[in-house]
Amino acid sequence: MKLGFVFPGQGAQTVGMGKDLYENFEEVRKIYEKAKEVTGIDVANLTFESTEEELSQTKNTQIAILTMSLGILEVLKKNKIEADFLAGLSLGEYAALIYSNIISLEDGLRIIQKRGEYMQSLVPKGNWAMAAVIGLPDEEVERICKEEIKSGFIVPANYNCPGQVAVSGDKEAITELVEKGKNLGARKVVELKTSGPFHTEKLKDASDKLREELDKIEINKDFTKKVFKNLDAKEYTKEDDIKNILAKHVMSPVRFSKSVENMINQGVDTFIEIGPGKVLSGFIRKINKEVKVLNIQDKESLENTLKILKEEN
Repeated sequence: MKLGFVFPGQGAQTVGMGKDLYENFEEVRKIYEKAKEVTGIDVANLTFESTEEELSQTKNTQIAILTMSLGILEVLKKNKIEADFLAGLSLGEYAALIYSNIISLEDGLRIIQKRGEYMQSLVPKGNWAMAAVIGLPDEEVERICKEEIKSGFIVPANYNCPGQVAVSGDKEAITELVEKGKNLGARKVVELKTSGPFHTEKLKDASDKLREELDKIEINKDFTKKVFKNLDAKEYTKEDDIKNILAKHVMSPVRFSKSVENMINQGVDTFIEIGPGKVLSGFIRKINKEVKVLNIQDKESLENTLKILKEEN
């Protein structure tokens, strides 16, 4: 068995996520305490007691999801469950980078706090939205955005799995796509729970400010785990300008589907989605029906995953 860990991004959040893990595992509580110490944000209270509207603000969502994922990783480490192949969807890549020791825990928490703030506050004025286009090839979604939608800016943002691409842009353009989707051949078009034109050129100011913050942290180039980049779906190497890649990341499309394919090509046969929801698990099953896909988002799924892994070893 060759394990790969994958980490979800914004949109997977729900109020109360991770609460039973926090209540039952000291390792998880320690990560939430560290997040509060580093960022000044009471992430436990934010995640467990806030409203969906408050939690869905980008500045809150990113630190909440990252903290939950990192807490689960600590329980896996205690149980001697480790992976050498890692990928994350957008902010999920930071969990992979922290786990691999490319970025320290403290620096990772600080950067995600700033990343969330910049992605919320440095969006150009406008009415922005995102939507998932289901049932069309990537190239057709690219063509539709370029040629068919006339009411505003719209581009592909996340290549999730075969037959599903998330697009980002003006609210009017997203609405037009939702209305025209079936006539253009899509099975359906679903608007997403996000609040900005993420992973597009509109995030240039946020990218520039994030680069300034990244320049303040240390990058460890002495890593052995394989982390697959959102930017081009290839592994990070010791020659990469990692800070520049992460800065570009917020204004470039996410290549999650290809990242998973590349992990499978390197022998990964079992994936564990670590964090809220099962969205990535669904993507992976559509990418390759042969691999085993597990997920950990609460105490029950954690115990189930540990049981399955121990039975197979």
